[in-house]
Amino acid sequence: MNRIELIAPCHFGLEAVLKREILELGYEISSVEDGRVTFQGDAEAVCRANIFLRTAERVLLKVGSFQAVSFEELFEKTKALPWEAYIPKDGKFWVTKASSVKSRLFSPSDIQSVMKKAMVRRLQEHYHMEWFPEDGPEYPVRVFLMKDQVTVGIDTSGASLHKRGYREVSGKAPITETLAAALIMLTPWRGDRILVDPFCGSGTFPIEAAMMAANIAPGMNRSFTAEKWTNLIPKKLWYDTVDEASDLIREPEETDIQGYDADEDVIRIARRNAAEAGVEHMIHFQRRDVRDLSHPKKYGFIITNPPYGERLEDKKDLPELYRAFGESFRRLETWSAYMITSYEDAERYFGRRADKNRKIYNGMLKTYFYQFQGPKPPRKTGR
Repeated sequence: MNRIELIAPCHFGLEAVLKREILELGYEISSVEDGRVTFQGDAEAVCRANIFLRTAERVLLKVGSFQAVSFEELFEKTKALPWEAYIPKDGKFWVTKASSVKSRLFSPSDIQSVMKKAMVRRLQEHYHMEWFPEDGPEYPVRVFLMKDQVTVGIDTSGASLHKRGYREVSGKAPITETLAAALIMLTPWRGDRILVDPFCGSGTFPIEAAMMAANIAPGMNRSFTAEKWTNLIPKKLWYDTVDEASDLIREPEETDIQGYDADEDVIRIARRNAAEAGVEHMIHFQRRDVRDLSHPKKYGFIITNPPYGERLEDKKDLPELYRAFGESFRRLETWSAYMITSYEDAERYFGRRADKNRKIYNGMLKTYFYQFQGPKPPRKTGR
């Protein structure tokens, strides 16, 4: 497989973070759109993007794009794509998801059905076969329609990349691993700085931070659909990429990452998840109420996902909870706080207007990432 285009979907509002990650891996960006970044690569890039990217939801191999305003046009232009370059005669192929925004074709099930028929017709003509066993490797296809522009890709990841393999169980209202990583990357926090999450739940923020501090690639301990695409990607490339990731792990000399929660059962889950991720020795988890939030050191970071009040009966507790959080933060005079929440009165009860806020869609839920910035620490001077 020579030069190809890859599409990396991400959370809406976090495209710039993913773009920076892709550039740091050494790949050229083709385009940045709402909720996805397209970049140039090769077979090795499929492996490296899946294993190293912290903020992408998945990695798609772009087959093509075209305009279609009727199902007849969708069929003919899908059939014109070079499916035989990707799918072998025993490959299992189907359109696993179709999404449509502001397009004349808007029925996902009809889009999926028409495209499957077009793919079959193309492969029948190429392989001179009437029937396909589809008992080989899987090639799930995803299609996006935006203003009648159709973009088609084959999913190389399988399960979403937020499934790192360490969070078998989670607490209430968990934040995804990819979103947590992206939010940490939006802050000035680095591995040698203090980080506290006072509403840590299943531990996602502290665990993602610890993995960053140790430079542990997020996809090292899971599998991907494209691992079985030996017609496109030699197995050796996967082994080489895992070796590269292993060589880059560095045990930090000192970390101060802490996760608190008022629920002891949730803390036990967080500890178990951290152990699965291999970073339990880097994080201190403790049952602690936000009212008791304190730390002896200066210039630390709070990065957290406090309760939103998703259920109506929980909303009555939110004013007091955010008020207590704000009071505890004010005692940490030199600290900075970053929180993601959909609670519309968060700033009011926290007791301070945010220095910055960013709108981010967590699935279909509109949330805001509030940034309350403290003073910068004095610059370290050498002898």
